[in-house]
Amino acid sequence: MSTIATGRWTHDPAAGAGAVTFLIGMTVNKPWRVDAWLPVFAAMPGMLAELSRDPDSGLLGYRLVLGGRGPTVVQYWRSVEQLYAYASDPTSRHRPAWAAFNRRARRNPGAVGIWHETYPAAGAETVYVNTPGMGLAGAVGAVPVSGRLDRARDRLDAGRRTEE
Repeated sequence: MSTIATGRWTHDPAAGAGAVTFLIGMTVNKPWRVDAWLPVFAAMPGMLAELSRDPDSGLLGYRLVLGGRGPTVVQYWRSVEQLYAYASDPTSRHRPAWAAFNRRARRNPGAVGIWHETYPAAGAETVYVNTPGMGLAGAVGAVPVSGRLDRARDRLDAGRRTEE
């Protein structure tokens, strides 16, 4: 069990400068088409393992969230450049998985969907109260909420200043 960090914490704005939160998920639109969605679901653990083995990949951490229509992986990256470098690397597991998804999508239209959202963390505001290390703070480091970081607005401004 993870140690609980008691008190109020936020991510370290300086350490998080340039960081990116990347959400990627799949939607199971036709649950009976296991042949269409199971290979998509099964591809992600291999990519996460590949990234986790390579400290230079830029992946800082991730967590899996299960929802009613399918899984979402919340990822934290050191930079958008490293995220895009992995996505376009012809030697990574991503490229063949993406090609296989597109082939399946053409054969089984609408059976399974893929989506992603990319959020640069510049100006991000976070707060964690009595939680284990998690989220953006777990990925880039945590600092106590005090002084200039006491209010949400101040935390948001602190992140914006580190990007300037």
